[in-house]
Amino acid sequence: MSQAGEIIPNIADSRELPTSVVVPGIRGEMVTLRPATIDDLVRMDELDAYHNASGITGKDAAAERAVVHAWVHRSVAWEQGQTPAQSGVGDPEARRTMAWAVLTNADHDGDGRRDASATDNMIGMIFLIDIDGWGKSARIQIILGKDYRGRGYSRDAMPRVLTYGFAPVPAGLGLHRIWVAVPEKNTRSRSVYQSLGFVPEGTSRDALWDDQNNKYMDQIVMGTLVDEYDPVASLDAFGLHLITDNPGVQEALAAREHSIAIHQNIADALAPKERNDGRTVQAGQGPETGDSASAGTLEHENAGETDGRPQSWAYGSGNSGKSSKQAWWRNLGRGRKRDNEED
Repeated sequence: MSQAGEIIPNIADSRELPTSVVVPGIRGEMVTLRPATIDDLVRMDELDAYHNASGITGKDAAAERAVVHAWVHRSVAWEQGQTPAQSGVGDPEARRTMAWAVLTNADHDGDGRRDASATDNMIGMIFLIDIDGWGKSARIQIILGKDYRGRGYSRDAMPRVLTYGFAPVPAGLGLHRIWVAVPEKNTRSRSVYQSLGFVPEGTSRDALWDDQNNKYMDQIVMGTLVDEYDPVASLDAFGLHLITDNPGVQEALAAREHSIAIHQNIADALAPKERNDGRTVQAGQGPETGDSASAGTLEHENAGETDGRPQSWAYGSGNSGKSSKQAWWRNLGRGRKRDNEED
């Protein structure tokens, strides 16, 4: 029994990462994510996953391959509860990595079989990198095989990993911030990230080398926070649906409803109210003056809300409302191959 006044640590508030973790399986409509293994690294070579790495992530192919190998080894070591000294990877205990193999559920070529049969349906990997227990942050990255880019796969995979990352412990990782870093010329990936709720946070000037144009280029940092990220809108923007038995989804939905309720209460408090004499008074106005100075403020406060979502969430009305019947991703990229895309 605890002593009076003793502080009992709350696992949800802990800033120490666990010594071991279970990388959960996650289902999508186009993909299935399973924990990555060391054997999957051979598949990445077979998929030519490092083709045009400099155009997608700003690294050369050799560097991209090296970090992917390190990330997978770190993820496996964390699953096995190994310390940095035991794993030989040198992963700091304060920052960890989780890696998933991305398996396709789709048949883009219309041959009646799932794509990527030569690689057991594996088309790439997705990662949460440098998971920081103290700052509750992580970086997300997806790397797809050369022939599986531009088909909408990352639009299915990334929101589901984001939802798991933001979901509270123990259902998820309880992260506060997830971010990405994108070369300035990779405008398509930046557009996808914005559709998922990421907002530009800053620019690292001349941080990357553009070997195609023989010049330095900027790196754009984008991020999203737990109280900004909407697990529904991030999928609905692309005609996709939540899968409610995925890890962290129920908790994320509960948090979303709680946030919407709070913002609705604020909106109700600011709404115009009718006096006994029939005159309408804006919130915060004096009952006698009927001053309309706050009317513009009220319009501004409510202008950014769509479908009950808070104004602070990074989704405009143009990104929501697509029904699944309009889901363009079902046939996206059929017969096409894009080099400078990872989505």
